[in-house]
Amino acid sequence: MHPLENVIWQALTTRQSHFAESCDNALRFVREVTSLCAFDQPNDEGYASLARLAGTEGTAAVFLDQPYAARDGWEYIAGAPLLQMVCENGSATPSSPRSSPRIVELGDDDSPEMLELTALTKPGPFGPRTHQLGYYVGVRDGGRLVAMAGERLKVPGYTEVSAVCTHPDHLGQGYAAALMTEVMRAIRERGEKPFLHVRSDNARAIAIYARLGFSKRWEGYYAILRRIER
Repeated sequence: MHPLENVIWQALTTRQSHFAESCDNALRFVREVTSLCAFDQPNDEGYASLARLAGTEGTAAVFLDQPYAARDGWEYIAGAPLLQMVCENGSATPSSPRSSPRIVELGDDDSPEMLELTALTKPGPFGPRTHQLGYYVGVRDGGRLVAMAGERLKVPGYTEVSAVCTHPDHLGQGYAAALMTEVMRAIRERGEKPFLHVRSDNARAIAIYARLGFSKRWEGYYAILRRIER
């Protein structure tokens, strides 16, 4: 199996197993880190294991090869078509931003601001400990965090660029590309390849990623589910 197939499962069984909670054929990240979950196979046994792991009224965010099909005991909350993109050669570079931003590393003390920015821009699931998954960087304006990017899923040979977001008042400054370039540099220095996930309908983001050297590898679906009792 390619390391990027069933990538959440592979992350939680390899490089990020120390963040994993498990129940039979399902795995999830520790809740404070992210709501991402996975099963070995999306079959009855997999969903039953996920139900026990999520608990009553618990939520689970999963990646699927096919659109989510209704299952007893689960409520579909939200979702979207998803692209997985990989940067194989890393030769492309972004166009120069209007002004070179000062990029700063983010950590525990920055978590409240990171949560505020991701709640506003909604780049994907982000919790109070998500930044502990890897290297996170940001741009500040007047002391305020206005853009960020970092690392999320890690599997053998690959690291995901994630949480790429910019405050709406600061779009068009080239911050996303500059931050992604810095995160990708760190990934490549470890001898790994960057990859990412993006909504299939986010044409603006996909165009930025293509200019950075990313190409489509997989098309799937993202679904947020809630466990309910019948």
